[in-house]
Amino acid sequence: MAESFSTYDSAVASMFALGHELANMPSQKFDLAHMRVLLAAMDHPERTFPSVLIAGTNGKGSTAATLASILRASGLKTGLYTSPHLVRINERIRINGEAIGDDDFARLHGEVDRVAERLVEKGELPWHPSFFEMMTAIGFACFAEQKIQIAALEVGMGGRLDATNVVEPLVSVITDISLDHQKFLGNTVGEIAREKVGIVRPGGIVVTLPQQPEANDVIGNTILDLDAKGVSAVQYVPPVSPGSTQYLVPRTQSTEYRVPSTGKTHDAAERESGHARSWYRYPLQVMGKEILVETSLVGRHQLRNVALAVAAAEELSRQGFSAITPESIERGIRETRWPGRFQVIPARSGWPEVVLDVAHNPAGAWALRSALSERCDDRPLIFVFAALADKAISEMADILFPLAERVIATRVENPRSASPEQIREAGSRTGAEIELAADVSAALECARAAAGPGSIIVVTGSIYLVGEAMQLL
Repeated sequence: MAESFSTYDSAVASMFALGHELANMPSQKFDLAHMRVLLAAMDHPERTFPSVLIAGTNGKGSTAATLASILRASGLKTGLYTSPHLVRINERIRINGEAIGDDDFARLHGEVDRVAERLVEKGELPWHPSFFEMMTAIGFACFAEQKIQIAALEVGMGGRLDATNVVEPLVSVITDISLDHQKFLGNTVGEIAREKVGIVRPGGIVVTLPQQPEANDVIGNTILDLDAKGVSAVQYVPPVSPGSTQYLVPRTQSTEYRVPSTGKTHDAAERESGHARSWYRYPLQVMGKEILVETSLVGRHQLRNVALAVAAAEELSRQGFSAITPESIERGIRETRWPGRFQVIPARSGWPEVVLDVAHNPAGAWALRSALSERCDDRPLIFVFAALADKAISEMADILFPLAERVIATRVENPRSASPEQIREAGSRTGAEIELAADVSAALECARAAAGPGSIIVVTGSIYLVGEAMQLL
């Protein structure tokens, strides 16, 4: 029998002992049959709540967080499952915006682990479930136990064989698709799209937006083949060309609004949390009524993610979730918190302004570059950059490094991390001045020392880097 895990720390240690996500992961590990065996032995917690399943390469976390905030603002007890985490593993499992508590995580981990060990001993599973399978099962168990009314589930990777894809979603959402995880998903946008559309169900509802032609073809053909209903979120995207800067306003121009959980004004809450001092503000017709969208998720790409969340919410309202109204959609967007996505930490004593952004592939790098051009004018930029070795580092360097006055290359605490030397080599053709730092703490100190008047430190390249920097800052 498995050891009884009585403490949070031992539960977390046991999870990480399974290995970091995707590290040395054999392809045969991706098998929904194993996930179904585990959940059946747990009395199918995933069947106790309705859900929305969200897949894509970029934006799926922002879309899931926005949708969950809308559902919560509508008075629905809402679960949110996302990955990876920035600082603590608990962030992945949230109920009404609050991360699962340490004691609950430890207890549920112990319960799921004992079920898994028993299945392996009986030969019903060939090996212990992976880190992500365990996390997903713990999330489902938590949501079932808490009797949530609906869940927004972010797909971990791909879609077709992802552990989350055992649910029967009321709505499937496909966010922007680009190249990432080619080792597992395919070498073209079309191949990757075929994995993503694995979350579409026969006769189901699919919310999406026009994107690259290869992806459009796969999504469109899948909708036709499965006799699904395709829902375009285009009507909820404000005009963003030639520039969306007309919608980007200082916080002082925003509506004065009190956060229900604290009673503080929205601006006061934002100042304390170190979020951006600007946000997008624009009118939108939703469900026959004009609302005012105000979102702190900065970057033109985020306008697309908000649109997808709005379209998904409207579809749910049509399916009987009558609590979802134009007013609750407006409030839910305004209350969305999704750290590490162009998150701005204002300048303070000894530190310049810092931007944290989890751009970890070329599409994310382009989105960051666009947001920097919108938000930061011609101010000097110092990049602190780290990436996992299996990422497209050269492409990201080509996109981002030319913007920088200097780049501090470092490494994160992850066995998949690229070395600072590898990053310098990958970025050598950009002509950027690249310095090396042994770890994130040293990189931040180096960037701070180099910052002059008006400089901005941009921390990006890996989700793990942003998480480490958030702890240090």
